[in-house]
Amino acid sequence: MNKAETTHGAPPNSAVSTRERGHSPRRTIIAVSLGNWLELYDFTVFSFFAVLIGKLFFPSSSQYGSLLMALATFGIGFVMRPLGSVVIGRLADRKGRKPALTLTIWLMAAGTSLIGLAPTYADIGPAAPLLIVVGRLLQGFSAGGEVGAATSFLMESGPSRRRGFMVSWQMTSQGAAVLAGALSGALLNHFLSQEALESWGWRLPFLLGLLIAPVGLYIRRHLDETHHQDAAPQQSLGSLIRAQRRTLLLGGLLILGGTANMYIVAHYMPSYMIKVLGLPPANALIAGCSAGLALMLLSPLAGRLADRLRRRKPLLLGVNLLSLLAVWPCFALIQAHPGLPSALLTIVLLTSLLTLSGPAGLLLIMEAFPRRNRATGLAIIYASGVTLFGGFAQFIVTWLISVSGSALAPSWYLMFCTSISLLALLAFHEHERRD
Repeated sequence: MNKAETTHGAPPNSAVSTRERGHSPRRTIIAVSLGNWLELYDFTVFSFFAVLIGKLFFPSSSQYGSLLMALATFGIGFVMRPLGSVVIGRLADRKGRKPALTLTIWLMAAGTSLIGLAPTYADIGPAAPLLIVVGRLLQGFSAGGEVGAATSFLMESGPSRRRGFMVSWQMTSQGAAVLAGALSGALLNHFLSQEALESWGWRLPFLLGLLIAPVGLYIRRHLDETHHQDAAPQQSLGSLIRAQRRTLLLGGLLILGGTANMYIVAHYMPSYMIKVLGLPPANALIAGCSAGLALMLLSPLAGRLADRLRRRKPLLLGVNLLSLLAVWPCFALIQAHPGLPSALLTIVLLTSLLTLSGPAGLLLIMEAFPRRNRATGLAIIYASGVTLFGGFAQFIVTWLISVSGSALAPSWYLMFCTSISLLALLAFHEHERRD
């Protein structure tokens, strides 16, 4: 057998590991994580500028009406994520991880360009909000397929004993995206006048996000494929759903707690601190940055911990139980002693628990799928959970606060979602570690 047959000419259905090809996992981590960071940054930065975008693109007789339309447009991105997860996930499983990753990056770049360069309503009238909506549709479609393809790529790019560490960089990049979005909004508001911010300053974070295009080119040209399919007919989407319906359902329920935690603690807490607790915006910014930092710094450690464990479920059960027990006391502490110290303690504690379980949870779900359906399965689970319980989390919590008049309402939502995750985890079957 010649050299070509032992490497790239290997049997199509056998995935040659990155290590066997001599390819550097470090370069893979940097390239995929940077692309994932830019993807998630581009998708989430919209939320930090929703008020201003509403004013410039969705004029209304009341400021509340403009903000409502802008937030609805933000939500459209989440609605598109399940569709993107199916289409791009199937591409990743049929054609390979690299084509899927490249497609997500170019789609996100296109959507971000539309938003960052769109003329305002005052310039072109009703066509302006249409451009923003189309941009969000493209962003949501792209983000829906990113997680499955990127996480599968990371998992398959190293030896099995380091899967947790490799996968943890997907969460590290999420933390970096949260941190970058919060900082960009704070710095622009601090250094620019309101006039400059409305005129051109708000566009800068979106234009920065266009750096995603060179990353896409790098991934396409320099990374080795981790997934090779044989010539056998591929399982249809309907067959996949029928065969894996229990795993898909339980997997979607399993991520509820983590999804709710991410979108309430990391994304909603700054607004909660300002609107509900009456804390200064500067304190809210510090609290928001702390969530991103905790996610960034602790994820690789959590990944190494997952690699040391023979089974994932005991860790996940313990962490979910601790989260369930910690949520209500944390919010009670904030309500009793509103201030930066109590907010930082709550955010760092809850984010750390989320981070500790993240890599193990991702591996538990991905190892439940064979390689040929892994990207599609994870993408469907993640996109569905985020759409239903992440994208609408802020709306649900705000409604609960307004109806009940209680500042503890976010803890109710988090406790409900975490309880569902615990029950799903008990029913989820832990598989042997697949290739």
